[in-house]
Amino acid sequence: MSYATAQSSKVYLGLTNPKTPTNVGSIMRAAGCFNVDGVFYTGERYARAAQYNPDTKDIAEQIPLVSVKSLDEQIDETTQIVCVDLVEGATPLPLFEHPENAIYIFGPEDGTISQEMVDKSHAVVYVPTIGCLNLAATVNVLLYDRLAKSQHASGSDDLIRKSRDTNNRVTVKR
Repeated sequence: MSYATAQSSKVYLGLTNPKTPTNVGSIMRAAGCFNVDGVFYTGERYARAAQYNPDTKDIAEQIPLVSVKSLDEQIDETTQIVCVDLVEGATPLPLFEHPENAIYIFGPEDGTISQEMVDKSHAVVYVPTIGCLNLAATVNVLLYDRLAKSQHASGSDDLIRKSRDTNNRVTVKR
């Protein structure tokens, strides 16, 4: 994926009936850090618990967080469905080539993605671990992998200057 392609690509996250507002808040922070275009979720559990507002950076003001009936209905024909789950036959994330436009579908913290959604997907990947990661941790690893495999990971200090907060002005002396 070239730098120009990465700039014009569309990335969405789809959360299947997320359970906790803490995970969704952490996912929204990751969405902001990794330039996600939108986050969709199904189910009622998050909406019932969302009063706790764990979005510490108010990312939902910049990136849509939308409750939907069906995750696959939120995309156009140029966007590929990529399911991320510990399922037999999935591709290990280190071997996966990310599509330019994708919606990454994640299962709930206490369940899995439906067989119907897996059957509709263009790819199914998993993070190779012993045991399963927390939902928000999995989202962060997936988005990092996407960025690391793109030209954004070129070693330039521009991304650091853009990303660090005002309390960090440390530099490496060579």
